Amino acid sequence: MAHTHDFDGDALASRLRARGMRMTLQRERVMHAVGHLVHATPEQIAAAVPEVDLTTVYRTLETLENIGVVAHTHLGHGAPSYRLADDDHIHVVCHNCDAVINAPAGLADDLAATLLRESGFTLDRSHFTVFGTCRDCAAATQVPQEKHR
Repeated sequence: MAHTHDFDGDALASRLRARGMRMTLQRERVMHAVGHLVHATPEQIAAAVPEVDLTTVYRTLETLENIGVVAHTHLGHGAPSYRLADDDHIHVVCHNCDAVINAPAGLADDLAATLLRESGFTLDRSHFTVFGTCRDCAAATQVPQEKHR
């Protein structure tokens, strides 16, 4: 289950100022929405902050990603999903119901180490998404044992 995440508005304002930008109400609202929604497409963020138009949401997400406070990943074939950049986890997505489970980032440590050792490949964990079938969907599609006899 996803939990909301808070962001530090003062830290964000400082990061923006360090790059010659200022904290705007739109940037603050978009950051709050990203933290609250945990994984959200730009359209979902815009719906959560109806006072900010979709074009501004896209521009704001791009700015916030460029300064390293939000990150995007692809959880399927649609639009990218945004989260706070310091929310480090692996995404596990059900093919059937699209449920997203957050698994600990350390779960991929052995895979990352093997890839690096054997091929010099560095795993980008922010884009590492595992697809499969969640427990509920697997249980719903299982045929009871009595039917196999």
